[in-house]
Amino acid sequence: MTRRLHVAFFGSSLVSAYWNGAATYYRGVIKALADRGHRATFYEPDAYDRQKHRDIDEPPWCDVVVYAGDDDRAAQRALARAAREADVLVKASGIGVYDRLLEAAIPYAKRASALAVYWDVDAPATLARLRRDPADPLRRRIPDFDCVLTYGGGDAVVRGYTALGAKRCVPIYNAVDPETHHPGVRDPRFAADLSLLANRLPDREARVDEFFVRAAREAKDARFVLGGSGWADKALPPNARAVGHVYTADHNAFNASARLVLNVARDSMAEIGFSPATRIFEAAGAGACIVTDAWDGIERFLEPGREVLVAESGRDVAAFVRDVDPARARAIGAAARARVLAEHTYARRAAEVEAIFGPRARELAAIQP
Repeated sequence: MTRRLHVAFFGSSLVSAYWNGAATYYRGVIKALADRGHRATFYEPDAYDRQKHRDIDEPPWCDVVVYAGDDDRAAQRALARAAREADVLVKASGIGVYDRLLEAAIPYAKRASALAVYWDVDAPATLARLRRDPADPLRRRIPDFDCVLTYGGGDAVVRGYTALGAKRCVPIYNAVDPETHHPGVRDPRFAADLSLLANRLPDREARVDEFFVRAAREAKDARFVLGGSGWADKALPPNARAVGHVYTADHNAFNASARLVLNVARDSMAEIGFSPATRIFEAAGAGACIVTDAWDGIERFLEPGREVLVAESGRDVAAFVRDVDPARARAIGAAARARVLAEHTYARRAAEVEAIFGPRARELAAIQP
Protein backbone atom coordinates (compact mmCIF):
# COMPACT_ATOMS: atom_id res chain seq x y z
CA MET A 1 0.00 0.00 0.00
CA THR A 2 1.32 3.47 -0.88
CA ARG A 3 2.24 5.46 2.20
CA ARG A 4 0.18 8.53 3.00
CA LEU A 5 2.18 11.66 2.27
CA HIS A 6 2.35 14.84 4.31
CA VAL A 7 2.48 17.74 1.86
CA ALA A 8 3.40 21.22 3.14
CA PHE A 9 2.42 24.16 0.92
CA PHE A 10 3.85 27.65 1.22
CA GLY A 11 1.40 29.80 -0.73
CA SER A 12 -0.51 33.07 -0.76
CA SER A 13 -3.64 31.90 1.08
CA LEU A 14 -5.93 28.90 1.31
CA VAL A 15 -8.62 30.54 3.44
CA SER A 16 -8.93 33.86 1.58
CA ALA A 17 -9.53 34.60 -2.09
CA TYR A 18 -9.05 38.35 -1.50
CA TRP A 19 -6.58 39.52 -4.20
CA ASN A 20 -5.77 35.83 -4.50
CA GLY A 21 -7.22 34.16 -7.57
CA ALA A 22 -5.36 30.91 -6.90
CA ALA A 23 -7.34 30.17 -3.72
CA THR A 24 -9.89 27.87 -5.33
CA TYR A 25 -7.11 26.06 -7.21
CA TYR A 26 -5.26 25.38 -3.96
CA ARG A 27 -8.47 24.25 -2.29
CA GLY A 28 -9.45 21.95 -5.12
CA VAL A 29 -6.07 20.21 -5.37
CA ILE A 30 -5.50 19.88 -1.62
CA LYS A 31 -9.02 18.71 -0.83
CA ALA A 32 -8.77 16.06 -3.56
CA LEU A 33 -5.36 14.93 -2.25
CA ALA A 34 -6.95 14.57 1.19
CA ASP A 35 -9.71 12.45 -0.35
CA ARG A 36 -6.93 10.15 -1.60
CA GLY A 37 -5.61 9.76 1.94
CA HIS A 38 -2.83 12.34 2.01
CA ARG A 39 -2.32 15.02 4.66
CA ALA A 40 -1.65 18.69 3.92
CA THR A 41 -0.55 21.74 5.85
CA PHE A 42 -0.85 25.16 4.24
CA TYR A 43 1.49 27.90 5.47
CA GLU A 44 0.33 31.41 4.59
CA PRO A 45 1.48 34.87 5.70
CA ASP A 46 -0.76 37.44 7.33
CA ALA A 47 -0.43 39.88 4.43
CA TYR A 48 -2.52 42.08 2.08
CA ASP A 49 -5.51 42.02 4.46
CA ARG A 50 -6.34 38.48 3.35
CA GLN A 51 -6.96 37.31 6.92
CA LYS A 52 -9.52 40.12 7.32
CA HIS A 53 -11.37 38.85 4.23
CA ARG A 54 -11.47 35.11 4.84
CA ASP A 55 -13.86 33.15 2.65
CA ILE A 56 -13.67 29.94 4.64
CA ASP A 57 -12.69 28.77 8.09
CA GLU A 58 -9.84 26.30 8.42
CA PRO A 59 -11.15 23.22 6.58
CA PRO A 60 -11.12 19.68 8.00
CA TRP A 61 -9.02 18.45 5.06
CA CYS A 62 -6.03 20.77 5.61
CA ASP A 63 -4.20 22.30 8.56
CA VAL A 64 -3.61 26.04 8.10
CA VAL A 65 -0.70 27.84 9.73
CA VAL A 66 -0.77 31.64 9.53
CA TYR A 67 2.56 33.36 10.22
CA ALA A 68 3.52 37.03 10.43
CA GLY A 69 3.79 38.81 7.11
CA ASP A 70 6.36 41.35 8.26
CA ASP A 71 9.03 39.30 10.04
CA ASP A 72 11.55 37.07 8.23
CA ARG A 73 12.01 35.07 11.41
CA ALA A 74 8.35 34.03 11.32
CA ALA A 75 8.82 32.63 7.82
CA GLN A 76 11.99 30.84 8.88
CA ARG A 77 10.25 29.26 11.89
CA ALA A 78 7.36 28.12 9.72
CA LEU A 79 9.79 26.60 7.24
CA ALA A 80 11.73 24.82 9.98
CA ARG A 81 8.52 23.21 11.22
CA ALA A 82 7.40 22.21 7.73
CA ALA A 83 10.81 20.79 6.86
CA ARG A 84 10.75 18.55 9.95
CA GLU A 85 7.30 17.16 9.14
CA ALA A 86 6.76 17.13 5.38
CA ASP A 87 7.39 14.42 2.80
CA VAL A 88 6.75 16.98 0.05
CA LEU A 89 7.66 20.63 0.55
CA VAL A 90 5.95 22.98 -1.92
CA LYS A 91 6.86 26.58 -2.67
CA ALA A 92 4.02 28.17 -4.65
CA SER A 93 4.68 31.26 -6.73
CA GLY A 94 3.35 34.71 -5.97
CA ILE A 95 3.06 34.68 -2.18
CA GLY A 96 3.90 38.36 -2.24
CA VAL A 97 6.20 38.28 0.80
CA TYR A 98 9.19 36.03 1.50
CA ASP A 99 9.20 34.61 -2.03
CA ARG A 100 12.96 34.90 -2.51
CA LEU A 101 13.69 33.66 1.01
CA LEU A 102 11.59 30.54 0.57
CA GLU A 103 12.75 29.83 -2.98
CA ALA A 104 16.34 29.86 -1.79
CA ALA A 105 15.74 27.85 1.38
CA ILE A 106 13.19 25.14 0.62
CA PRO A 107 15.33 22.84 -1.56
CA TYR A 108 17.95 22.69 1.20
CA ALA A 109 15.67 22.76 4.24
CA LYS A 110 13.81 19.57 3.33
CA ARG A 111 14.73 16.20 4.77
CA ALA A 112 16.92 14.02 2.52
CA SER A 113 13.98 11.70 1.77
CA ALA A 114 11.55 14.52 0.96
CA LEU A 115 10.68 16.24 -2.31
CA ALA A 116 11.05 19.97 -2.97
CA VAL A 117 8.51 21.26 -5.50
CA TYR A 118 8.16 24.68 -7.12
CA TRP A 119 4.48 25.10 -8.01
CA ASP A 120 3.90 28.04 -10.34
CA VAL A 121 0.32 29.33 -10.36
CA ASP A 122 1.20 32.05 -12.88
CA ALA A 123 3.74 30.30 -15.11
CA PRO A 124 3.40 32.35 -18.34
CA ALA A 125 3.92 35.58 -16.39
CA THR A 126 6.80 34.11 -14.37
CA LEU A 127 8.61 32.95 -17.50
CA ALA A 128 8.07 36.32 -19.17
CA ARG A 129 9.56 38.01 -16.11
CA LEU A 130 12.58 35.70 -16.13
CA ARG A 131 13.18 36.34 -19.83
CA ARG A 132 13.17 40.08 -19.19
CA ASP A 133 15.58 39.86 -16.25
CA PRO A 134 18.50 37.42 -16.57
CA ALA A 135 19.61 38.43 -13.06
CA ASP A 136 16.34 37.34 -11.41
CA PRO A 137 17.37 35.04 -8.51
CA LEU A 138 14.65 32.52 -9.35
CA ARG A 139 16.53 31.56 -12.52
CA ARG A 140 19.30 30.11 -10.34
CA ARG A 141 16.87 28.35 -8.01
CA ILE A 142 14.81 26.32 -10.46
CA PRO A 143 17.42 23.51 -10.89
CA ASP A 144 17.50 23.08 -7.09
CA PHE A 145 13.90 21.83 -6.97
CA ASP A 146 13.05 18.17 -7.61
CA CYS A 147 10.27 19.19 -9.99
CA VAL A 148 8.19 22.12 -11.19
CA LEU A 149 4.41 21.94 -11.38
CA THR A 150 2.42 24.65 -13.12
CA TYR A 151 -1.16 25.93 -13.12
CA GLY A 152 -1.19 25.52 -16.91
CA GLY A 153 0.63 26.68 -20.00
CA GLY A 154 1.05 23.49 -22.02
CA ASP A 155 4.20 22.58 -23.92
CA ALA A 156 5.42 26.18 -24.13
CA VAL A 157 5.68 26.41 -20.34
CA VAL A 158 7.31 22.98 -20.11
CA ARG A 159 9.92 24.05 -22.66
CA GLY A 160 10.48 27.31 -20.81
CA TYR A 161 11.14 25.65 -17.48
CA THR A 162 13.23 22.89 -19.03
CA ALA A 163 15.44 25.56 -20.60
CA LEU A 164 15.95 27.01 -17.11
CA GLY A 165 17.21 23.67 -15.85
CA ALA A 166 14.08 22.19 -14.31
CA LYS A 167 14.56 18.48 -13.65
CA ARG A 168 10.91 17.91 -14.58
CA CYS A 169 7.98 20.21 -15.39
CA VAL A 170 4.35 19.07 -15.47
CA PRO A 171 1.24 21.25 -15.93
CA ILE A 172 -1.54 20.52 -13.42
CA TYR A 173 -4.51 22.35 -14.89
CA ASN A 174 -7.36 24.05 -13.14
CA ALA A 175 -10.50 21.98 -12.65
CA VAL A 176 -13.80 21.90 -10.80
CA ASP A 177 -14.76 20.60 -7.38
CA PRO A 178 -18.42 19.68 -7.92
CA GLU A 179 -19.11 19.87 -4.19
CA THR A 180 -18.06 23.52 -4.20
CA HIS A 181 -19.05 24.83 -7.64
CA HIS A 182 -22.45 23.75 -8.86
CA PRO A 183 -25.66 25.36 -10.18
CA GLY A 184 -26.70 28.09 -7.78
CA VAL A 185 -29.70 30.30 -7.06
CA ARG A 186 -29.99 33.63 -8.84
CA ASP A 187 -29.20 36.69 -6.79
CA PRO A 188 -30.52 40.17 -7.73
CA ARG A 189 -27.16 41.68 -6.74
CA PHE A 190 -25.57 39.99 -9.71
CA ALA A 191 -28.43 40.04 -12.24
CA ALA A 192 -27.04 40.70 -15.72
CA ASP A 193 -27.02 39.69 -19.36
CA LEU A 194 -23.25 39.27 -19.07
CA SER A 195 -21.00 39.24 -16.02
CA LEU A 196 -17.25 39.11 -15.48
CA LEU A 197 -15.44 38.17 -12.27
CA ALA A 198 -11.79 39.24 -12.32
CA ASN A 199 -9.48 41.26 -10.09
CA ARG A 200 -8.03 44.43 -11.60
CA LEU A 201 -4.44 43.74 -12.65
CA PRO A 202 -2.17 45.72 -15.00
CA ASP A 203 -1.69 42.80 -17.40
CA ARG A 204 -5.44 42.19 -17.69
CA GLU A 205 -6.95 45.66 -17.83
CA ALA A 206 -6.51 46.34 -21.56
CA ARG A 207 -8.26 43.05 -22.33
CA VAL A 208 -11.06 43.90 -19.91
CA ASP A 209 -11.42 47.23 -21.72
CA GLU A 210 -11.75 45.38 -25.02
CA PHE A 211 -13.87 42.37 -24.11
CA PHE A 212 -16.05 43.82 -21.34
CA VAL A 213 -16.14 47.62 -21.55
CA ARG A 214 -16.31 47.77 -25.35
CA ALA A 215 -18.96 45.05 -25.42
CA ALA A 216 -21.05 47.01 -22.91
CA ARG A 217 -20.80 50.14 -25.05
CA GLU A 218 -21.88 48.25 -28.17
CA ALA A 219 -24.73 46.33 -26.52
CA LYS A 220 -26.32 49.36 -24.90
CA ASP A 221 -29.62 47.69 -24.07
CA ALA A 222 -27.98 44.86 -22.11
CA ARG A 223 -26.94 44.78 -18.45
CA PHE A 224 -23.30 44.11 -17.53
CA VAL A 225 -21.84 43.31 -14.09
CA LEU A 226 -18.14 43.46 -13.17
CA GLY A 227 -17.07 41.63 -10.02
CA GLY A 228 -13.66 41.57 -8.37
CA SER A 229 -11.31 43.81 -6.43
CA GLY A 230 -9.88 47.09 -7.66
CA TRP A 231 -12.60 48.34 -10.04
CA ALA A 232 -14.29 50.93 -7.79
CA ASP A 233 -12.86 53.89 -9.73
CA LYS A 234 -13.08 52.28 -13.16
CA ALA A 235 -15.02 54.34 -15.72
CA LEU A 236 -17.82 52.10 -16.98
CA PRO A 237 -20.72 52.67 -19.41
CA PRO A 238 -24.12 53.42 -17.84
CA ASN A 239 -25.33 49.86 -18.46
CA ALA A 240 -22.39 48.31 -16.54
CA ARG A 241 -21.78 48.28 -12.81
CA ALA A 242 -18.99 47.09 -10.53
CA VAL A 243 -20.01 45.06 -7.47
CA GLY A 244 -16.61 44.75 -5.75
CA HIS A 245 -14.99 41.66 -4.26
CA VAL A 246 -17.21 38.59 -4.59
CA TYR A 247 -16.60 36.07 -1.83
CA THR A 248 -16.26 32.48 -2.96
CA ALA A 249 -19.46 31.55 -1.13
CA ASP A 250 -21.24 33.80 -3.66
CA HIS A 251 -19.55 32.47 -6.80
CA ASN A 252 -22.32 30.01 -7.64
CA ALA A 253 -24.94 32.75 -7.31
CA PHE A 254 -22.79 35.10 -9.38
CA ASN A 255 -22.52 32.51 -12.16
CA ALA A 256 -26.24 31.69 -11.99
CA SER A 257 -27.40 35.29 -12.21
CA ALA A 258 -26.20 36.21 -15.70
CA ARG A 259 -27.26 34.82 -19.06
CA LEU A 260 -23.61 34.78 -20.14
CA VAL A 261 -20.44 34.67 -18.01
CA LEU A 262 -17.28 36.18 -19.48
CA ASN A 263 -13.70 34.99 -18.96
CA VAL A 264 -10.83 37.39 -19.74
CA ALA A 265 -7.29 36.01 -19.61
CA ARG A 266 -4.26 37.93 -18.47
CA ASP A 267 -1.93 39.03 -21.28
CA SER A 268 0.73 36.36 -20.70
CA MET A 269 -1.79 33.54 -20.36
CA ALA A 270 -3.53 34.54 -23.58
CA GLU A 271 -0.18 34.74 -25.37
CA ILE A 272 1.05 31.32 -24.20
CA GLY A 273 -2.35 29.61 -24.30
CA PHE A 274 -3.32 26.34 -22.62
CA SER A 275 -4.00 28.30 -19.42
CA PRO A 276 -7.68 28.06 -18.52
CA ALA A 277 -8.46 30.18 -15.46
CA THR A 278 -10.13 28.88 -12.32
CA ARG A 279 -13.13 31.02 -13.27
CA ILE A 280 -13.79 28.94 -16.39
CA PHE A 281 -14.16 25.74 -14.41
CA GLU A 282 -16.11 27.41 -11.62
CA ALA A 283 -18.58 28.80 -14.15
CA ALA A 284 -18.78 25.53 -16.07
CA GLY A 285 -19.40 23.63 -12.84
CA ALA A 286 -22.25 26.03 -12.14
CA GLY A 287 -23.74 25.35 -15.58
CA ALA A 288 -23.09 28.88 -16.84
CA CYS A 289 -22.83 29.76 -20.51
CA ILE A 290 -19.22 30.91 -20.78
CA VAL A 291 -17.86 33.43 -23.25
CA THR A 292 -14.07 33.45 -23.30
CA ASP A 293 -11.54 35.62 -25.05
CA ALA A 294 -9.60 33.57 -27.58
CA TRP A 295 -6.45 31.66 -26.58
CA ASP A 296 -4.72 28.58 -27.95
CA GLY A 297 -5.80 25.27 -26.47
CA ILE A 298 -9.36 26.07 -25.41
CA GLU A 299 -10.61 23.06 -27.36
CA ARG A 300 -8.61 20.76 -25.08
CA PHE A 301 -10.93 21.74 -22.24
CA LEU A 302 -14.23 22.80 -23.82
CA GLU A 303 -15.58 22.54 -27.38
CA PRO A 304 -16.05 25.98 -29.00
CA GLY A 305 -19.60 26.61 -30.15
CA ARG A 306 -21.09 23.74 -28.17
CA GLU A 307 -19.59 23.98 -24.67
CA VAL A 308 -18.12 27.48 -24.75
CA LEU A 309 -18.36 30.62 -26.89
CA VAL A 310 -15.06 32.11 -28.08
CA ALA A 311 -14.71 35.82 -28.82
CA GLU A 312 -11.91 37.43 -30.80
CA SER A 313 -13.00 40.95 -29.84
CA GLY A 314 -15.40 43.00 -27.79
CA ARG A 315 -17.59 43.24 -30.86
CA ASP A 316 -17.90 39.43 -30.80
CA VAL A 317 -18.89 39.55 -27.14
CA ALA A 318 -21.56 42.14 -27.88
CA ALA A 319 -22.90 39.94 -30.69
CA PHE A 320 -23.18 36.97 -28.33
CA VAL A 321 -25.05 39.16 -25.82
CA ARG A 322 -27.53 40.18 -28.54
CA ASP A 323 -27.90 36.81 -30.28
CA VAL A 324 -27.62 34.02 -27.68
CA ASP A 325 -31.06 33.57 -26.20
CA PRO A 326 -31.67 31.99 -22.75
CA ALA A 327 -32.48 28.55 -24.18
CA ARG A 328 -29.22 28.34 -26.13
CA ALA A 329 -27.29 29.72 -23.16
CA ARG A 330 -28.73 26.99 -20.93
CA ALA A 331 -27.83 24.30 -23.46
CA ILE A 332 -24.24 25.51 -23.74
CA GLY A 333 -23.93 25.74 -19.95
CA ALA A 334 -25.29 22.23 -19.49
CA ALA A 335 -22.85 20.85 -22.07
CA ALA A 336 -19.93 22.61 -20.36
CA ARG A 337 -20.95 21.23 -16.98
CA ALA A 338 -21.18 17.69 -18.35
CA ARG A 339 -17.72 18.01 -19.94
CA VAL A 340 -15.92 19.29 -16.85
CA LEU A 341 -17.57 16.73 -14.59
CA ALA A 342 -16.46 13.97 -16.94
CA GLU A 343 -12.91 15.14 -17.65
CA HIS A 344 -11.82 18.11 -15.56
CA THR A 345 -12.33 17.50 -11.85
CA TYR A 346 -9.84 18.04 -9.07
CA ALA A 347 -10.15 14.34 -8.28
CA ARG A 348 -8.47 13.69 -11.63
CA ARG A 349 -5.87 16.40 -11.03
CA ALA A 350 -5.01 14.93 -7.62
CA ALA A 351 -4.43 11.54 -9.24
CA GLU A 352 -1.97 13.24 -11.61
CA VAL A 353 -0.18 14.88 -8.67
CA GLU A 354 -0.06 11.59 -6.78
CA ALA A 355 1.50 9.91 -9.81
CA ILE A 356 4.29 12.52 -9.69
CA PHE A 357 4.79 12.19 -5.95
CA GLY A 358 4.06 8.47 -5.98
CA PRO A 359 7.57 7.09 -6.51
CA ARG A 360 8.72 8.93 -3.38
CA ALA A 361 5.68 7.62 -1.50
CA ARG A 362 6.64 4.05 -2.41
CA GLU A 363 10.22 4.66 -1.29
CA LEU A 364 8.97 5.97 2.04
CA ALA A 365 6.61 3.02 2.45
CA ALA A 366 9.47 0.59 1.90
CA ILE A 367 11.44 1.95 4.87
CA GLN A 368 8.56 2.08 7.34
CA PRO A 369 8.90 -0.33 10.28
